Amino acid sequence: MAEFLAALGPDAAEEVTYLLDNVPFAIWETLYSTVLATLLAYLIGLPLGVLLVVGEEGGVLPLPRPVMTVLNVVVNLLRSVPFLILMVVVFPLSRLLLGTSIGTKATVVPLFIAAFPFVARLVEASIREMDRGVIEAAESMGCSPLQIITKVILPECVPSLLTGFATAFVTILSYGAMSGAIGGGGLGAMALNRGYTRHQNIVLWGAVILLVILVQIFQTIGTRTSVRMDRRINKQSRRKGRQQAKGKIDRDKRVPPGAM
Repeated sequence: MAEFLAALGPDAAEEVTYLLDNVPFAIWETLYSTVLATLLAYLIGLPLGVLLVVGEEGGVLPLPRPVMTVLNVVVNLLRSVPFLILMVVVFPLSRLLLGTSIGTKATVVPLFIAAFPFVARLVEASIREMDRGVIEAAESMGCSPLQIITKVILPECVPSLLTGFATAFVTILSYGAMSGAIGGGGLGAMALNRGYTRHQNIVLWGAVILLVILVQIFQTIGTRTSVRMDRRINKQSRRKGRQQAKGKIDRDKRVPPGAM
């Protein structure tokens, strides 16, 4: 091991030691800011995404056109601002709310502001994918708009919403990595401030690899959970399995006993 580190460079041992000592806390900071920002983003983005669909003309709960226009403009405006610029713009708000604009806690505010419009669009896209006939059936049964939203639309869109949640989580994770450039913490700060700035390639690539692993883990969990909860896929799989089993039984019946 010592020979391998010596081959990497004179400072390789120091870089590896730094990684081993600081990676657990850096992962904690990364997950802390990402999870908190994601939850806050869904707290605003989920109802906002629902309103963007049900509030349209002819929707379940039509809203005045000026209100819908304002909602769409706000969402589009915040989504169009690059995250690094948005972080700088939001510095005063972070300082006002938390007393500081530097550190892991301070990055939650710009992460939340950048994420909730993205979440709203993901929720909107998920709801637009569902079968309109289900909503019409609920309306014909006399369900109220609130009942249609909470007992029909959201339950029917759970698999798609879970896929969107995984996408939002991974996106916010990447945003959080960028926050290391202006005082944020976590693996992004380790890669930029220690690895890139000081030309410590082992630290840089170690942090990058860990970020990639985290992305793969959460994306896989979200995708598999969504597939398991998708009743359409499960029904098709069961139907296909029954058809294959029935076809095999029919073929066995057609084969004479002594043919094999």
